[in-house]
Amino acid sequence: MPFLGKDWRSPGWSWTKTEHGWERLVFFGHELEDNKEINPKQRLASELETSQLNKPHLFFSLVVFTDKWIYVQKGSTKERHGYCTLGEALNRLDFSSAIQDLRRFNYVAKLFQLIARSQLTSLSGAAQKNYFNILEKIVRKVLEDHYNPRLVKELLQDLSSTLHSLTVQFGRCVLVGNVNIWLCRLETIVKWQQELSNMQIPKQMCTGMTFNDLPLHMQSKILCKLSDACDIINLGQATPTLHILSENRTLWKKLCYFHFSDKPLCRNLVLANHDNVDWKLVYFTLQKHYPMKEQYGDTLHFCKHCSILFWKDRHVALLFKDFGHPCTANDPDSCLMPISPQHFIDLFKF
Repeated sequence: MPFLGKDWRSPGWSWTKTEHGWERLVFFGHELEDNKEINPKQRLASELETSQLNKPHLFFSLVVFTDKWIYVQKGSTKERHGYCTLGEALNRLDFSSAIQDLRRFNYVAKLFQLIARSQLTSLSGAAQKNYFNILEKIVRKVLEDHYNPRLVKELLQDLSSTLHSLTVQFGRCVLVGNVNIWLCRLETIVKWQQELSNMQIPKQMCTGMTFNDLPLHMQSKILCKLSDACDIINLGQATPTLHILSENRTLWKKLCYFHFSDKPLCRNLVLANHDNVDWKLVYFTLQKHYPMKEQYGDTLHFCKHCSILFWKDRHVALLFKDFGHPCTANDPDSCLMPISPQHFIDLFKF
């Protein structure tokens, strides 16, 4: 017979509902009365007012605690039943805050692009709603900050193609929810695409040193730091000098070696060291047959010891030696593994 009453060993947790779901409230400084009929925030405000009158030295604080990690479970155990889904990961991991960090923006956008291509049908209704809420924030950030619009345009194009095939070509909606809801979302995506196409990046007046004022060898080194061929080509269209630098064979040789160093064709050409190799042509030839190497400023991490997926807060880790999740390993750093967007998808394929 299960025990249905209140557990006498613990006062339990207090929860509040927000736009991102339910969040746990943690109170410090005073033990709150067990009154379920009063809102926790109202009860705290009432006690704060009373304390100011009777106990002016007593200090209260309210902290909203949100876990930014999730236990990845693929089967039932004695301790845990069921399994973790992709929708739960989208709801539990704080992607809304992650897109505000430039180090994580490209990672989240690429992950959402992969979900749009193949994983929309696996999302629950709540996960779908959360997906489009975060997607709207991504689009708004690009429109406001003009950051990496090309990646978001590709994301919306893939999402539009997927929704069109699932809702129009099939003649019925194979997604969770009414087909009219998805048709409205498809119209919203078209609207976002038009806004991004009409986006005008304002020209900023610069009175100091510009990129063109740098010596040519420094401009060339900056070009060598770019890992995306489209960025190199677009930058080469800015000025005739940059166009000459962007066509440098050494630049494209390094780019080929960065993305395709493990491929036989690239490795053999590098070892042969031919002077007449068109490395730009080699790059686009290899690009058609092999995936490019992905590079992100920050990624999700997976703890092999705890089977927990989490964001690693580098600032908190430096100050408090916090590894982002309640790890029980003796050496947590040795158990951490960065997770690529595709690996994230694969974790929830059963």
